[in-house]
Amino acid sequence: MTSMAKTGNMQNNLSNKRMHSTDHKRQEDSHSLEGTDPDFSSFFESMFGSAGKRQQAKFRGQDISAELKLSLADTMQTHPQTFTINGKNIRITVPAGVENGQTIKLNGYGNPGVNGGPAGDLYISFSIPAHPVYKRLGNDLYMTAPLDLYTAMLGGETIIETLQGKVKLKVAPETGNGTKVRLKGKGVPVYKKDGETGDLYVTFEIKLPANLTEKQKELFTELSKLK
Repeated sequence: MTSMAKTGNMQNNLSNKRMHSTDHKRQEDSHSLEGTDPDFSSFFESMFGSAGKRQQAKFRGQDISAELKLSLADTMQTHPQTFTINGKNIRITVPAGVENGQTIKLNGYGNPGVNGGPAGDLYISFSIPAHPVYKRLGNDLYMTAPLDLYTAMLGGETIIETLQGKVKLKVAPETGNGTKVRLKGKGVPVYKKDGETGDLYVTFEIKLPANLTEKQKELFTELSKLK
């Protein structure tokens, strides 16, 4: 009985030692895993993100298109212009010489970006209606000006209204109907080219006198006999 008891005690001690060794190894493995856990955590967060630190994608804001109405006279000089987009007042400088339908881009003046993304752009198209007097072709202007018969026949001077003010123009004797003259530099400025301007072409339209007096009729009768 004593021998069997000793044997049993030895087996129990051996079993306890094995269990103790197994527990110790589990603790070491546990400590080993705990030591590498931050590295694994950082790795997976960098690859896949985490619920608390996931980065949101940035998106660029949408572009905006707007139309700005100008008169032909507005294109004669560079000037500031203010208009409203999305409830905000935007002040721009309109260069002289812009044309109908021309579009300019303002970077970053469109809708705001998402999640810190860049804003979109603003595209401004110029709308310039036809002028009742002047026709624009490029940077040149064309117009028709009335000329009375007496000045056309005898010569003299006439006043021409330009977009830059009044100009006194000499008329040569015997100027025929449809005669075209050029006023240099009286057209539209060239876009973003300082000192360069188009020309104004004037076509004379001779007006016959109306409601002639008896004396005038006699004079024209005498003239007709001198053919």
